[in-house]
Amino acid sequence: MSLFAPVALGDLHLANRMVMAPLSRARADATSREALDRMAIYYGQRASAGLIVSEATHVSPYSVSRPGGAAIHSEAQMDSWRQVTRAVHERGGLIVQQIYHVGRKAATEQLPRGASPLAPSAICAGGEVMTPVGKRKFSVPREIETHEIPGIVAEFQKAARFAVRAGFDGVEIHAANGYLIDQFLRSATNHRIDQYGGVIERRARFLLEVVDAVASVVGKGRVGVRLSPAPMDDGTHDSDPTALFSYVAHALGVRQIAYLHLVEDVSLNASDRLSLALKRAFGGPLILCGGFTRANALDAIEAGLADCIAFGTLYVGNPDLVERFRAGAPLNRLRPEFYREGGDEGYIDYPFLSESNLFVNKP
Repeated sequence: MSLFAPVALGDLHLANRMVMAPLSRARADATSREALDRMAIYYGQRASAGLIVSEATHVSPYSVSRPGGAAIHSEAQMDSWRQVTRAVHERGGLIVQQIYHVGRKAATEQLPRGASPLAPSAICAGGEVMTPVGKRKFSVPREIETHEIPGIVAEFQKAARFAVRAGFDGVEIHAANGYLIDQFLRSATNHRIDQYGGVIERRARFLLEVVDAVASVVGKGRVGVRLSPAPMDDGTHDSDPTALFSYVAHALGVRQIAYLHLVEDVSLNASDRLSLALKRAFGGPLILCGGFTRANALDAIEAGLADCIAFGTLYVGNPDLVERFRAGAPLNRLRPEFYREGGDEGYIDYPFLSESNLFVNKP
């Protein structure tokens, strides 16, 4: 296999095996959380990727992160994303929308009517959240009542339906990085005693209900799930991650979704890796993400360790990353100060190998 060879992920037919990982660049409208014109330019510039996974996009007004984080729980937000999908499709690309709920990591000041963040259990996340007035510690969340859970599942389903209407080629469910679904999965953050807590099968129930609801409106061949088995600095970890994520991977494989997207740092020791076991348990296409370079991405694909490799930071500064990798060309210098704040600078002004391909004036 080659990194530059085509591949099918369910019903998605990719021109190459390079995936643009979801990147939270915080360039949406700070008030409405609608996608802006510059976001269409940004994603369109990167359309040569085999697949683009959009930035994590909120499914609910009760899921609110840093200013500039995008959402898709209203008609206006949905409409705003159409310019993004159009820009990618006009340049021959594919794009799926990553949808999520931040759960206990919500910014309390921005929630409706002063509500508390929601979580499977009333356990505060470690670390800080960015608010319009700066960083502050996370608030103690309110435990979600059992009867409320179907409503949250319905929010994911509605967001998926909106994604299809906005022109996305599929949906990736964000079940990683310590957000709400991940909070349900892990023993350290889920102390429930109902049908959504306790043994692994019950902790995985929320994720699987979301997957089934999303697949019912998108089609299973256009649904992906992102997982991150490693423990998080915010206190999101599990007592037996191998058993947990092997069960989840197998359950997702039974559902025949398009792909599993696994976050596992390339620097991990072989004894600490779960990717091979989870690839076998899932039985379908695997996207692997975690600090890959051109060299070790080529090696991973040729060795059959994954079907695709996702690149995050490298896509920030190199919109034509596929072309640069194919030619063995040098990469642009990154500007970290613009990763998650700012306007056009450090967002849509990175040069292409051929400057004639650079478009910054229109989506």
